[in-house]
Amino acid sequence: MASSPRSPPPAPTPEFEISRQSRLFAALSKKVIDLDELRMLAAQGVPDAAGVRATVWKLLLGYLPNDRSLWEQELAKKRAQYAAFKDEFLRNPVEIARQVQTEGHHNVSAEDVDNGFLHRSEVTREEHPLSLGKTSAWNQFFEYSEIMEQIDRDVKRTHPDMHFFCGDSSFAKSNQESLKNVLLIFAKLNAGIRYVQGMNEILAPLFFVFRSDPDDKNAKFAEADSFFCFVELLSGFRDNFCQKLDNSAVGIRGTLAKLSQLVAKYDRELQQHLEITTEVNPQFYAFRWITLLLTQEFNFADTIHIWDTLLSDPDGPQETLLRICCAMLILVRKRLLAGDFTSNLKLLQNYPPTNISHLLYVANKLQ
Repeated sequence: MASSPRSPPPAPTPEFEISRQSRLFAALSKKVIDLDELRMLAAQGVPDAAGVRATVWKLLLGYLPNDRSLWEQELAKKRAQYAAFKDEFLRNPVEIARQVQTEGHHNVSAEDVDNGFLHRSEVTREEHPLSLGKTSAWNQFFEYSEIMEQIDRDVKRTHPDMHFFCGDSSFAKSNQESLKNVLLIFAKLNAGIRYVQGMNEILAPLFFVFRSDPDDKNAKFAEADSFFCFVELLSGFRDNFCQKLDNSAVGIRGTLAKLSQLVAKYDRELQQHLEITTEVNPQFYAFRWITLLLTQEFNFADTIHIWDTLLSDPDGPQETLLRICCAMLILVRKRLLAGDFTSNLKLLQNYPPTNISHLLYVANKLQ
């Protein structure tokens, strides 16, 4: 087995933490931000205060340009674009029909009106609820109704322990509505993937961070900002959600094979015990780890900390994610080597609480 330190790093001193935070603030205050420096600092964890994380994540995901003078212009453009998406994709067919009728009234003569109602002949085939035309708003509405129902069910189950996402408050309901809007617009714009169960869990950390920005103007546009960052984040994992690619080298099975190879490289004994002796293959536990970016394995605060590191990888989060998954196995290797199929599967499907800083330290050494 290749050597990889498992002992935790020495705890950072308060002075070091203050210095690191000061360097992060200094990096963000530059007119043109050095993204390499920002990634290095953010990978060690972003402070929770003053909305710093929202700005850092937007920069790391390429939503904000590194030139601060362009921020206002770029944000205005993207937020207007999202408003146009909402207008195009989220309007009820009844509203569209009414608009068409209102616009049509200007060209209707008195002879065409009977007691204030348009004659039946004035309702075009494309506007009829039973129309099967591809451009029919009603046909498109019914086509996505099943997806809308799935999104609604999943969003209602998103972090039920957090008042931010769940509950009867107007704030929680508003946040749920924003999640649904983003996911439905994504589904309509990405016909090859549409919506896959679990995407709500990937969107949730982004929306939480952006909606919690103390700058009210930014918080107001959290839905729009989350949409574009969600699209960018998912672009690196798109193949994992494409069913046609499941069995290909770039699909989820190919990704799981890479994890198996990584574990074998650093701990062949563990890899063979898991996959040969106990027959616990990566798809039994790591499928969820990878497709949901570890959002279900740790508490929400720890997930946010992990994502600071994931989003800081200049080559994209995929390789960092696999190293963290490998580190998760290494940290519980003694229990895994002593376990059988049932105990190992239970352990990995319900990963025990762990020191996240230590986990990321070990993962960083697997390079």
